[in-house]
Amino acid sequence: MFRKVLIANRGEIAVRIIRACRDLGISPVAIYSEADRASLHVRLADEACLVGPPPSSESYLAIDRVLDAAKRCGAEAIHPGYGFLAENPVFARACADIGIPMVGPSADSIQLMGNKTEARAALLNCGVPLIPGMCRSLRSPEEAVAEAARIGYPLMIKAAGGGGGKGMRLVEDEAGMASACEAASSEALRAFGDPAIYLEKYLWPARHIEIQVLADRHGNAVHLGERECSLQRRHQKLIEECPSPFLDSDLRRRMGEAALNVVHAASYENAGTVEFLVDEHRNFYFLEMNTRLQVEHPVTELVTGLDLVCEQFRIASGEPLGLRQEGLRMQGWAIECRIYAEDPDHGFLPSPGRIRNLVEPQGPGVRVDSGAYDGCEIPVHYDPLIAKVATWGESREQATARMRRAIQEYRIQGLKTNLRFFEEVLSDREWMEGRLSTGFVDAFLTRRRATEAPQPPLSDALATAAALACQDSAHGGAVGAVPEAGGAWKVAGRLDLLRNAPRGRYWKRG
Repeated sequence: MFRKVLIANRGEIAVRIIRACRDLGISPVAIYSEADRASLHVRLADEACLVGPPPSSESYLAIDRVLDAAKRCGAEAIHPGYGFLAENPVFARACADIGIPMVGPSADSIQLMGNKTEARAALLNCGVPLIPGMCRSLRSPEEAVAEAARIGYPLMIKAAGGGGGKGMRLVEDEAGMASACEAASSEALRAFGDPAIYLEKYLWPARHIEIQVLADRHGNAVHLGERECSLQRRHQKLIEECPSPFLDSDLRRRMGEAALNVVHAASYENAGTVEFLVDEHRNFYFLEMNTRLQVEHPVTELVTGLDLVCEQFRIASGEPLGLRQEGLRMQGWAIECRIYAEDPDHGFLPSPGRIRNLVEPQGPGVRVDSGAYDGCEIPVHYDPLIAKVATWGESREQATARMRRAIQEYRIQGLKTNLRFFEEVLSDREWMEGRLSTGFVDAFLTRRRATEAPQPPLSDALATAAALACQDSAHGGAVGAVPEAGGAWKVAGRLDLLRNAPRGRYWKRG
């Protein structure tokens, strides 16, 4: 096992990896940008290396600076987490070249699966169902029109060299093809440095379901069941659960076998995720492979009892996989909500800023993976993820009830978050009955707008406030001062809790 590991990431995933290092007796080393000097992952690590100014291109994405930090601290391996350099084959190859392995798959596997058209071509004869579409990049607008006629509308334009919703456009007919191709190609170039795009049939309605896999360098591979990831905004996930309420044992087995076929076709090693779209008739199609640890890995850990980060370290150090497919069991149900500093009422726009008061949920069946603390800054430079809350229960109903409790207990003041959005979704009938699709969030927001009471004009609101203020003054402030059930003692108790909540203190080992 490695003695010292550099963690080439930040935020909650860096904290998560540090904790796995502690469990395995590994000394964790953090990197940080100037914007992250006071971050929690820096405080928890044994050592920390400054790698540059706030822009990620000059710090967390600067390969030479990350590798220099690894060499200076004497790291024996580098864990990239997810995002940043985690799926960059140039980085994986550079790590191998200096003799400090990256905890993850080989550069060749990352490159093959990272290019969506090359991945589709490699899987044509491997028993993996593919969405109707192209297995190479578009060469011209004229070819786009011809291929679209072959595939059939509606269809998706996708970036060949990336994912995460970047470089994607839905096209309903030929009239919108040329402009959509131009926009998708430009966005792909900005996001991934590669303007290549291709066409895929648009499946609707569909569920986004992924299979977690583990594979070692000795030829052993297993799948750990599925995660339902259909609740998304802008093609990025918000809520995940394990297992899926849609799959039965036969479909789970067939999707697991297909995922392992992808693993063998890519000569894959370490943790990875094979993503599928599943239509209403239970037909499933390969979407892509994420060659890294996923944000939503905690739900798989909760139902399998495994520590996926520790498994990653064992595989990367050369140990054979100590798991066999027939011995794996999924117990209970787990749900994860991604807590973002964003405004759901205004298109989920980021809402960076300083957290003024933080109270995290606790209790049976609740897990919080976070890089935040009371008084910390959610910077404008990076993804505004604050934390992930995961709950486990014997059933989906119990896991949902615990998640509602956790969301209600969560207090984050100083910036906007999506906590109230989750509270509403988890009480929605469509959610409770498991009727999910990748269009769930848009449909939910439409339903919510239709049932919202119209807001009174500002003049009416001011008049009401003035009347209440006068009433309070006439009664010594006793009337109208408590707007919620529970009385003044409840409000006073909450205010006292907020006033006396402990503040984060800066400290660093050594």
